[in-house]
Amino acid sequence: MTKSKVIDFWMESSKKDFEVANGLFKLKHFPQALFFCHLSLEKLLKGLIVKHTKENPPFSHDLEKLAILTGFEISKKYFNILNEISSFNIAGRYGDEKFEFYKKFNKKDIVEKYLNLTKELILWLKKESQKK
Repeated sequence: MTKSKVIDFWMESSKKDFEVANGLFKLKHFPQALFFCHLSLEKLLKGLIVKHTKENPPFSHDLEKLAILTGFEISKKYFNILNEISSFNIAGRYGDEKFEFYKKFNKKDIVEKYLNLTKELILWLKKESQKK
């Protein structure tokens, strides 16, 4: 598969996952919406890694690590948000963390905040990508 097709795959997959996150939010499946916010950002970052480094992205779910590999200059604010959203990946999948995650993030206002932060990050990453 060409690098261009790989990039397109990651970008389109990211877009669809963010649409799923918004759909799940509307259905009041709040923890699941956060999990898809993580997936959307992970895939976008992987696509940007391929685009800007011409290398395949690592097998990682760590958004901060992936963001560093893009080569973008990322603010502390965005690193903090990426770290928070990274936790949704682990908490949405595994045992005891999953139970606590569902209790903590089963509130509309909290999830809406992270949907908006995810959208902000997506837009910022795409804008940064155009600069390079």
